[in-house]
Amino acid sequence: MPIRLLPPQVANKIAAGEVVERPASVVKELLENAIDAGATDIRIEIRQGGRRLIRVSDNGSGIPAAEVALAFSRHATSKIATEDDLFRIHTLGFRGEALASIGAVSHTTLSTLARGEDVGTELRIEGGELKESRIYGGVAGTLVSVENLFFNTPARLKFLRSEPTESSHITKLVSAYAMAYPGLRFQLTDNGRLTLQSPGNGRLLDVLVKVFGLDTAQQMLELPPQDGEHSAPTADGVRVDGYVGAPSQHRASRDYQLLFVNQRWIQDRSLSFAVEEAYRTLLPAGRYPIAVLRIAMDPQDLDINVHPTKREVRFREPRAVFAAVQRAVRSLILDQAPVAPMPALPKPVTPEFWSQRAGSPWGMRGTTGTAGQAQMALEVQRTPDTSRPMHEQLPMLRVLGQIRQMYIIAEGPDGLYLVDQHSAHERILFDQLLAEKQVMSIAVQNLLQPLTLELLPQHQAAMEVAGPQLAELGFDISPFGGATYLVRAIPGLLEPDEIREVLLELLDSASAGHDSAANPEAMLEVIACHSAVRAGQTLTLDESRELIRQLEKTTSPYTCPHGRPTMIHLSTALLERSFQR
Repeated sequence: MPIRLLPPQVANKIAAGEVVERPASVVKELLENAIDAGATDIRIEIRQGGRRLIRVSDNGSGIPAAEVALAFSRHATSKIATEDDLFRIHTLGFRGEALASIGAVSHTTLSTLARGEDVGTELRIEGGELKESRIYGGVAGTLVSVENLFFNTPARLKFLRSEPTESSHITKLVSAYAMAYPGLRFQLTDNGRLTLQSPGNGRLLDVLVKVFGLDTAQQMLELPPQDGEHSAPTADGVRVDGYVGAPSQHRASRDYQLLFVNQRWIQDRSLSFAVEEAYRTLLPAGRYPIAVLRIAMDPQDLDINVHPTKREVRFREPRAVFAAVQRAVRSLILDQAPVAPMPALPKPVTPEFWSQRAGSPWGMRGTTGTAGQAQMALEVQRTPDTSRPMHEQLPMLRVLGQIRQMYIIAEGPDGLYLVDQHSAHERILFDQLLAEKQVMSIAVQNLLQPLTLELLPQHQAAMEVAGPQLAELGFDISPFGGATYLVRAIPGLLEPDEIREVLLELLDSASAGHDSAANPEAMLEVIACHSAVRAGQTLTLDESRELIRQLEKTTSPYTCPHGRPTMIHLSTALLERSFQR
C-alpha cells in the first residue's frame, strides 16, 4: 500500500480518540475551558450517561465573535503562543485540541457572548463539519451542547459501559474539580436530577461534605499549608495542603484518593504510594486511606505536556515531591494518632508448613497446675472432612485461652499457635455465605422497621448497577424519593448497625466500575468481614473452641478471604532458643 496523507475526517477521528475516550472526557475538557475563561458558576447537565447529551454552561469571559469559528480548528488556542510557554503553563488547557476533537465525534452546538460585545455567535458542528452559524443573543459566557456522542464512530460507542457507570465517572470528575476549585460553584444534573452542587465559598471542607458526606468529612484531618497560602514555597519548592482520613477511615479501594498539582487533577502512582507509605503499619492489609491533597509548585518544575488527556505529569525532582507528600501526611497522622512501631512477627502458618510436619507425633499432653488451668487446656476434637479432596487440614489444636481480646492461644504438635479471631471467623462466614449462595438460599432477616439511607450521588448511580446483585445476597432496598432509600431486609449474618457501612463499601466498588457480577465473591467478602467477631471482643473458652472447630471445616483455614493469615506459629524450637534451653 503506498504512503498517502490521511483525509482530514480520518485524521480528526484518530486525534479525537486520544482526547475523547468517554463522555467524562468531554465534560473534563469543557470544564477546563470554563475555568480558564474565569467562570465562577459552572453548570453541567447530562442525559443517558452523557451519550445523549452533555451541556456545560458558564459565566466566563466568552469567545469574541471574530474568533468563534477558529476555536474549532485543531491546535487553535489562546493559552500559549511560543515554545517557551510550555514550561510555564498556568492554565488547565493549552493544546488546542478539545473543541476540534469533540466536534469531530458528535453534534456540537456552541453559543457564546464575550464580555463587552453586544451580540454573540452560535455554531453548529456535526462530525467536524460546520453546519450553521448565526447570531446569539444570550447572556455573557459560553454554552456548549454535545449530543449523540460517537454517532459516527460506532466502534467507540460499543465500548462504553452502562449508563450508570458512565454517569458515575462524570460525577467523580465534577466532584474532583469542585475540590480543586472550592471557590467556584459547580452544579451537576443527571437526567433531570440534581446530583451535586458545591457551595463555591472557598472552603474545601464544605465541598468534602457534599462529596464524601458529613460523617466522613467531619472525621478527616486538615493538613494546612506549611507556610501560608500566599507565602514562598518551602526549601524543596513544594507546598502540600488538604485533608486526609484518620487511620480508622480506610477504604477498600483508592477511589477516595485525589491528588491535585497546581489545581490540576492528576494520576500518579508514585504519589499515591507516598500517601500509602505515610500510613504504613497503621492500616490493615488491602485497605487504603482517604486523601484529598493539593500540591503547589513552580510550573517550570512540572511537565504537563505528557499525554493528550493531561492527567499524567512529570516532575523535575520527583523524589522531592514524593518526600514532601509522604512527610507532610505522616507527620499529621502521627501527631493525631501516635502509635508504636510494629515488631517483626513470626511467619504465618501455611499448608506447606503443616505438610512438612505431617508425621510429627501428637497426643494428649499432660497438664499441670490448678484444676482451672487444666480445664483451660481442653482439646478441640478434630473431625476431618473427607468430602472435599482439596480441603486443607489444620493440626490438632488445644485451646488455652485468649490474649488482648484479639487472639486465641492454642497448643499444637510443634509449639504454640496464635489465631486471629476476626480473620478466622471471617473465613468461616465467607465459606458459609458462598455455600448458601451456590444453592440460592442465603439467610435473610426482615427489619421490623425499614432503615432510611441517604446516598451520595455516586452511590445513587452505583445502586442502579449493583441492585440486582445486592438482592441476590439478601438485601431488599427500594428508592424513597430523592437521595433517600429504604432498606427492608438484609443478609441474616449482618447486624443492623453494620448495614450502612457495608452498603457504602459495596456501592463504592460498583461506582468504581468493578465488575461485581463477574466476581460476586467480592461482595461476600465484604459481608463476611463486617459480620465477623472484632478485635477487642471477649470470647469464652467454649466460644474459642467452637471457632477453631468451625475454622477446621473451611476450605482454606490458613487465610481469610482477603488473603491475610488466620494464624501464626511459634515453634517449640523457637521457644527453647528464646529461653536459652
